[in-house]
Amino acid sequence: MPTISRFFGILIQMYYDDHNPPHFHALYGDEHVLISIDDLKILNGQMSPRALGMVIEWAGKHKDDLIQDWELAKLRQPLNNIAPLQ
Repeated sequence: MPTISRFFGILIQMYYDDHNPPHFHALYGDEHVLISIDDLKILNGQMSPRALGMVIEWAGKHKDDLIQDWELAKLRQPLNNIAPLQ
């Protein structure tokens, strides 16, 4: 699973040919969540509130980039790296 961004120990990843709805995976230590790109809601998993807040903040700033990577992943094309949360 390609890592498309990393910040503060959080990895943001996407699978090729993953199921709908469009989403990304966020990993922080042993915690793992799937987050919908459209509405930034948790589809599965749990994460500490502090880490989740950073992930949601980052995703809100990069929705267009995430959709672009989702489309590339469906086509099995290389994904673009997305700038980390500063």
